[in-house]
Amino acid sequence: MKKINLLSDTVTKPTAGMLKFMMAAEVGDDVFQADPTVLELQQKAADLFGMEAALFFPSGTMANQVAIKIHTQPGDQVICDHWAHIYNYEGGGVAANSGVTSKLIVGDRGMFTADQVLENLSNSTDIHQPTTSLVAVENTANKGGGACWSMDELKRIQQVCKKESIYFHLDGARLFNALVAKNETPSQYGALFDTISICLSKGLGCPVGSLLLGTHEAISKALRIRKRMGGGMRQVGYLAAAGIYALDHHVARLAEDHIHATLLAQSLKEQSWVKKVEKVETNIVIFYVQDTLDPAFCVEKLAEKGVLLVGMGQGKLRMVTHLDISRHDIECVIDIIKKMEF
Repeated sequence: MKKINLLSDTVTKPTAGMLKFMMAAEVGDDVFQADPTVLELQQKAADLFGMEAALFFPSGTMANQVAIKIHTQPGDQVICDHWAHIYNYEGGGVAANSGVTSKLIVGDRGMFTADQVLENLSNSTDIHQPTTSLVAVENTANKGGGACWSMDELKRIQQVCKKESIYFHLDGARLFNALVAKNETPSQYGALFDTISICLSKGLGCPVGSLLLGTHEAISKALRIRKRMGGGMRQVGYLAAAGIYALDHHVARLAEDHIHATLLAQSLKEQSWVKKVEKVETNIVIFYVQDTLDPAFCVEKLAEKGVLLVGMGQGKLRMVTHLDISRHDIECVIDIIKKMEF
């Protein structure tokens, strides 16, 4: 039986074209900043977003954690949504790595407003309260079902941050999905944020890697902290080459993943055993089964039919489309969904 893997867009494997490009990469020792392919990827990404510099990381979690570290001091506070990746899925790194507390906003599908930021700022004159030094947003919002932020709202939040002298970080793990879905440009985001992390190993299909973008000063600090965290890599140009290839060949095709997710959502809405399907904007489908059903049991039964998905807690079940999922695969999943009996 063929397994159709909708667990995440992190399960993709390099395409033949990507592998060929990787194997042809010129490499050096990146710890000495002497890997030409890494330097090319970093410059390419910085230019794309209109930012000064970029740094290659082995993971998005490390990129986010380093960004938090360079923007805060122990005892400070970061404002983020209660569904944020940096709070839920990075092993408590905000506290462990930076000694920072998290002020959680209950937003809409992982997104909040500038007014909510203002409501949650600590009183800078009150010595009993932590200093709010950073606001972090996640686009697309994973637990929000791949939801895309409003550019206007992001601009309003930036104005609050500027007025209050607070740093503004974007966890852009799936930012390119948002760019494609909303017909936005990287430079629009580069103009808003102090730092941006982007993941290459999700929708863009690389085997490994993320980037952190910011000012020369921020990236210089990030380089030191990356080293301290064990993120110094040697002939990593083979992996950086995958990032170059992905930025050149795998961005526009994300629209196909979004169409596939919409088709899955439409089918799920028609099934009696499905209680609710969240709004789909990109490549993530989150749905809930009827109260009489155990979500874990449903995941198990779908896996027996060859459809792999994941439970996210709070009753959420998630399917994620990606470049290894064809239209035929989607049609097979829809057929299985229609025939499921619980």
